[in-house]
Amino acid sequence: MRALTPAMEDYLKTIYQLQQKMGKVTTKSVSEAMKVKPASVTNMLKKLARLKLVRYSAYRGVQLTPAGEKMALKIIRHHRLLELYLRQALKMPLHKVHEEAERLEHALSEELEDLIAATLGNPTHDPHGDPIPTKDGKIHQTHHPHLAEVPQGQRFLIVRVSDSDPDLLRYLEELGLVPQAVVTVLNREPFGGPIWVKVNDRTHALGQEAARHVFVQPITEVTHRPSLRQTRKQKR
Repeated sequence: MRALTPAMEDYLKTIYQLQQKMGKVTTKSVSEAMKVKPASVTNMLKKLARLKLVRYSAYRGVQLTPAGEKMALKIIRHHRLLELYLRQALKMPLHKVHEEAERLEHALSEELEDLIAATLGNPTHDPHGDPIPTKDGKIHQTHHPHLAEVPQGQRFLIVRVSDSDPDLLRYLEELGLVPQAVVTVLNREPFGGPIWVKVNDRTHALGQEAARHVFVQPITEVTHRPSLRQTRKQKR
């Protein structure tokens, strides 16, 4: 197969993400997600179908083939490893790593991918809490409740924040509502009012929409993974 263009890779990644959310993917949903005219989407889907990366029908929508899914997960792995590297090694703000990784993901070589993964300790999640696909194209998806639906008075660990809106992500970061922070829902105002939360000994009023972008799990369910140093000691 000839090398794919960055645009082709973006389409495969977008289709994969839409499949995870919606199941059935239409030309319209791809058009809206990528902010591209429907006619352009149709032309690209036909090209990808000729490369046997998608199955496409004007009336049945589009679906990734096994080869297309493997390629999509490869790009997602590049993207999320880059996000984590930018965050951990270069201390880039959380709300900026997504956009930067979008630009770099297509140019990442296999050798540099392996080096970044090894340097970071072969991580399983990106800085937003999303799972990083493995080198062999596997991904472990988990589902967690968001802050708008969890009970009051219980402590939760933030395990993921949505990276779909950079402005919202910057706002959450300013409040300290980031992965690995501990948060408690103190109170809910009636009639769809704000949710009062405590994080890092500070109390904030959080709107319902923002709360739906913060995903958590109860502290009682948290199992801490051993550090790389602890693992090495155990092996000795």
